[in-house]
Amino acid sequence: MARYFIPEGKELRIAISGKSGCGNTTVSTLLSKTLGVTLINFTFRQLAAEKNLTLAQVIENAKTDDSYDVEVDTRQVELAKKESCVLGSRLAIWMLKEADLKVYLSADDDVRASRILNREGGDIEEIKRFTSMRDSEDSKRYKKLYNIDNNEYSFCDLIIDTAKYNPEQIVELILEKLNSLSLIKKESD
Repeated sequence: MARYFIPEGKELRIAISGKSGCGNTTVSTLLSKTLGVTLINFTFRQLAAEKNLTLAQVIENAKTDDSYDVEVDTRQVELAKKESCVLGSRLAIWMLKEADLKVYLSADDDVRASRILNREGGDIEEIKRFTSMRDSEDSKRYKKLYNIDNNEYSFCDLIIDTAKYNPEQIVELILEKLNSLSLIKKESD
């Protein structure tokens, strides 16, 4: 993989979103390491630690209290505004309006279910049912909380079908796009 860098004096914010099993975490982590920038992924787990609650308590509370979702989503954006970063979250492309590049990762339901099975184990049919239910619940919640339709992402700078590439190839596609927009520079050989 070619080496890239952010021009001196510049900041770069990349927002990456996609549904469960599309490779958000893997791609965001790899991209942040490649560019040497912070990965922002503030989650319920960190919120639980701050509030001296268990993760299970936070998840249970969030079912009836929208403030948990709002706090996590707001905190991620606040962190992303402070420095060059990769913000990888389900809502990053909608929430981080200042992003220099917005990337949506997609994959069909079978590919996503297969990846979740490989990552977590279980029964493929149960994973498909659970993932479908989770997608539906997420979409309803995002619409209610923020009036975001997470099935509408045509405004993104880059939409990548992750079934066609491995994580390193996806990162290379993102780097090429950043380079073409002069947001990063390629190190001379």
